[in-house]
Amino acid sequence: MRTYYFDIRDGVPVRDKAGLELASDGAAIAHSKGLADKVRKEKPKGHPELQVVVIDESGREVHREPVYPGAPR
Repeated sequence: MRTYYFDIRDGVPVRDKAGLELASDGAAIAHSKGLADKVRKEKPKGHPELQVVVIDESGREVHREPVYPGAPR
């Protein structure tokens, strides 16, 4: 198991300090999609550049999941 961090970014990052242990990059990417979906449902109109950024325990960026895909920038 590896630790992954899920930062929220729209220009200024909000850092995830706790992280989450998951089995793989794929599991972390799936989790980021769920987080983005949850934010989108709770706040249908938000900053068009908002993203969930997945960082692994070594500091490598694994994935960027847009919260509002297709939103005008």
